[in-house]
Amino acid sequence: MAHSVYKYRKGEAYPHCYKYSQVALTADAVVFSYNNKQLYVLLIERAFEPFKGHWAFPGGFVNPDETAEQACIRELKEETSLTPRYLEQFQVSSTPERDPRQRVVTVPFIVIPETKEAQAADDALQAKWFSVADMPKLAFDHEHIFRSALDTLKRTLYFKPLAFEFLPPVFTLSELQRLYELILGHKFDRRNFLRKLNSVGVLDFVGVASEPSSPKFMDSQERSDVSSDSPSAIVDCSSSTERLRALRATSPNYRPSLYSFNKEAYIRMKNKGITEFEF
Repeated sequence: MAHSVYKYRKGEAYPHCYKYSQVALTADAVVFSYNNKQLYVLLIERAFEPFKGHWAFPGGFVNPDETAEQACIRELKEETSLTPRYLEQFQVSSTPERDPRQRVVTVPFIVIPETKEAQAADDALQAKWFSVADMPKLAFDHEHIFRSALDTLKRTLYFKPLAFEFLPPVFTLSELQRLYELILGHKFDRRNFLRKLNSVGVLDFVGVASEPSSPKFMDSQERSDVSSDSPSAIVDCSSSTERLRALRATSPNYRPSLYSFNKEAYIRMKNKGITEFEF
């Protein structure tokens, strides 16, 4: 005998109710951004108890007629005015004493927003970006959730092109390498990094920057770009000093090469079973 599938209608009572203690469900957004060679996370200052005046992730209770993902998007919009470009659940936090109000299970999501212009509203007094290296004390169990989010971010970089979600549509190889190094916490050999990118085949060359970069204002990574990207650079140099001298002699108005992420190439690669981005 076929059973009909019950569909919840707003305002209706559920047809079956068991005598178990009620558990509330919330959704939280761990919102990351990248700017000025730093990784940031967005926090709100709570306007109400519990933890009034403390910093926490945007989030709130899941309504009966929505999924945890829908609740995360709604709460993020209500409290910060932001909308996600990338959103993915990474765990469930269910420690019994995590919320002093009642038994609450939360579903946190990693979010990369469309813009960084956050405006506090609803039950948020402030919405502020913090460097991941200088975080304040967080409400609830959000410190544990934050550490899990960072670990997930690192692992995800190895099998998804997540780094490109942080960058503008057009970027330099230096910007991409810096982002990988910042999140993963270690330096990469420049030539190996470039070789891996070429082997993966997900980058499109789009041209060179319209404004020159003076060698005097370049950091070491940008100077290294010249040996990889600029056809006029001398790459057979025995020291960094010699390389810089060659750069100044041959590329006084060096313009870095610009690239974009080829999503179609990534999908073709994924369909072939190639899912590693390890450098």
